[in-house]
Amino acid sequence: MHHAAPPPRTASWLAYAGLLPFVLGALLAWLIGRADDLAPHAFVVDALSRYGAVIVSFMAALHWGAAMLQPAQGEAGFWRAVTMALLAWVAALMPAYAGLVLLGVLLLVQYGLDRRHYPLWQSEGWLTLRFRCTLGAALCCFLAAGAT
Repeated sequence: MHHAAPPPRTASWLAYAGLLPFVLGALLAWLIGRADDLAPHAFVVDALSRYGAVIVSFMAALHWGAAMLQPAQGEAGFWRAVTMALLAWVAALMPAYAGLVLLGVLLLVQYGLDRRHYPLWQSEGWLTLRFRCTLGAALCCFLAAGAT
């Protein structure tokens, strides 16, 4: 088995920076959720839901790109990408207490798909970073859902 190199340092820093909206959103969902005015809380959990949907779609798009570049692997990558994006969109439309849970699950499912496909793309060196970011993002979605 070919073991691809880990991601470049810049990619790692940017991936971890991408966790900031998840962490901030979960933290604010709990802090603002205690206030009498629920409008700021609704804004925070809605923003987190929308960001989560963007990230699920972003990660799913890798499967579309791989299907374009490696047609011998079949068209399943196109289906995976679109299905995940549509499910993320539905999650973003749901009330936050349910949508954030769905987004957390989608992030974990996407990681499972990536874990199976990254070796085919000779990108298994990225899996540690993907696992850490997925775990952090999903946990933040679940925690924020608990604050709603």
